[in-house]
Amino acid sequence: MEEDRMGMRINSEVVEITKDPKGLVGVSIGGGHPYCPCVYVVQLFDGSPAADDGRIRAGDEVVAVNGTNVKGDKKTHVAQLIQTSANPVKLTINKLDIDTTKGKTVDIVMKKIKHKMVSFMENDTADALGLSRAILCNDPLLKKMQLLEENAEFYRTLIAYFTELCDAQEGINKFQKMFGDAFCELAAHESQANASLAFTVFGEAHRSLGKRQGEMVKSVRPLINDLVTYVEKAIPDTELTLKKYLDVKYEYLSYCLKLKEMDDEEVEFHSLQESLYRVETGNYEYRLMLRCRQETRERFVRMRNDVMVKIELLDQKHVRDIAQQLTNLVSVLRDCQTDCASALLQAAAPAPVEIDIIQRSQKFDHRASTSSANENEGADENGAAEVSEPQVDLLDVNEPEIDLISSDSPTNGINLVETNLISLNEENAQQSSGNALENLLQL
Repeated sequence: MEEDRMGMRINSEVVEITKDPKGLVGVSIGGGHPYCPCVYVVQLFDGSPAADDGRIRAGDEVVAVNGTNVKGDKKTHVAQLIQTSANPVKLTINKLDIDTTKGKTVDIVMKKIKHKMVSFMENDTADALGLSRAILCNDPLLKKMQLLEENAEFYRTLIAYFTELCDAQEGINKFQKMFGDAFCELAAHESQANASLAFTVFGEAHRSLGKRQGEMVKSVRPLINDLVTYVEKAIPDTELTLKKYLDVKYEYLSYCLKLKEMDDEEVEFHSLQESLYRVETGNYEYRLMLRCRQETRERFVRMRNDVMVKIELLDQKHVRDIAQQLTNLVSVLRDCQTDCASALLQAAAPAPVEIDIIQRSQKFDHRASTSSANENEGADENGAAEVSEPQVDLLDVNEPEIDLISSDSPTNGINLVETNLISLNEENAQQSSGNALENLLQL
């Protein structure tokens, strides 16, 4: 029967390959007499001479070995001829020039979808569809990625906590600076030298606290940014690569499943001693799937290596870099607290403030105030106001001064507030008392 190439082009080429010490070139062949007129390459083994050479691909037909025509021979005879031939061996190959996108049929797409859904299936359902949960769901890379996602959640919690800590610390720094500026400004307007110096020291202490805490925040921000980069960029990038890897893996397994179905179909027809059209015409459809499987497997291996490298880098960053970052973070916070505590201890001396409190006995006649209030209300109604003379003296100018800080006080000699009492004569005192009482009654 004439070969049906399904629109595929053929290019003939002679390939010379040096065999390995075992006398093998590293290819698996299929087809041949009595069912198929072509002997073709099914698979190339990794690290073999044929795979390293790169010119032979899955689906190519072996036409001759060292000039001996083997077209239509049994595959076992061709394999023996290759193994027993002199080294190096010359293979005449009819190379398939095909577009592998034609092999991605609707059937392959449906199988790919089934592989993606297998994690949600029961074992019996997956077995009925010819899918293996062990291959699909027990991928160690997928388990490592799940562990990284759990670590990412932990780091997100840390980022949120330390961000709130820095924001709160910046607010404290602002008030520390304002507090220090207020005391320094007060010192600038203080006439007493000792008081001005004390206010200045007190204000500068708070300014230094704010400055030191601000430096701490500036040191912590880069550490937080590094954690954010790890969580928001490194892990999502690895997850994207993992998704591409899984997509290629599902496609590769779909081609494997398709080839298995075609093999089962061929075995079934042979058992019934019936001919299969695609096999008798060169099995080009099967060879197309072999080429698609090989190219998909190569992409699968590349993606797997890429994912393994990225996950290894993330794992190292988690174990080494992130641990070091957290150690640095704790060290920065500890040093800041130590420095602030030292600054507070240096400025912990009592503020040299003297307050002279003059204790006055204030006598107030409740009845007189009540009658005066009533008179004021009556005066408001009649349009005339009459204020009764107070019966008490609110300021007793003859009462002695009481100095709460004696001459033995450790802060003696540094007066921040110095009160000079002015002696008032009796007439001025009475007038002031009357004015004060009038103001009270009006209130």
